[in-house]
Amino acid sequence: MTSRPDPAPAPDPAPAPAPAAGVRQAQKQASRRALLDAALGLLEQQNLSGLGVREVTRAAGLSPAGFYRHFADLAELGVVLVEESLANLHVMVRAVFAGSGEPELLIDRSVEVIAAHVAEHPAYLRFLARERHGGVKSVRDAVAAELARFAEELADLLAVQPDTAAWSAADRRMLAELYVDRMVSTALALVEADAEERAAIARTVRTQLRLINLGSRHWQAS
Repeated sequence: MTSRPDPAPAPDPAPAPAPAAGVRQAQKQASRRALLDAALGLLEQQNLSGLGVREVTRAAGLSPAGFYRHFADLAELGVVLVEESLANLHVMVRAVFAGSGEPELLIDRSVEVIAAHVAEHPAYLRFLARERHGGVKSVRDAVAAELARFAEELADLLAVQPDTAAWSAADRRMLAELYVDRMVSTALALVEADAEERAAIARTVRTQLRLINLGSRHWQAS
């Protein structure tokens, strides 16, 4: 009786395909977002200078090694949070000042925009309030740079406003800085205020902005 040859062994199962580039990128972005959100939550109760990488990664559900695939250190993460904190406010206030209408109407719109931003992003505003004069220099510098860019954007918009179009660039920048200072200070005050205090703060800033506007109408460069 002739024996049959043993059947050939079954081939090893093919290795699972590596995630596609798009999936890997989405996973990377999700991990980065988790770190930023975890840090932002922790920073509602403390300053960046007192925060640790392990604290952030534990809250994000990641390993400390995973942190360094996204950020060199917590200062770099803080700079990203600064950029995010002010990005939406840039867009909204720019839209207000780019619109048409009487100055009083633009001021009212600005105050409404700031109040809405505070209501939508309180954690970001608390972070800015803590770190604007905090202990991490690169983050302080980032706040100052973002506010300077904000003032530059407003100065460009003032260049096409009838009352300030003929002003020098330096004078328009000075006026823009006054507006930015009031807006940011108002946002930082609103974030910790109760409903009654918010109404009083809004009334005060409207008056302050109207005084600035009134003075600007009578401004004569030296």
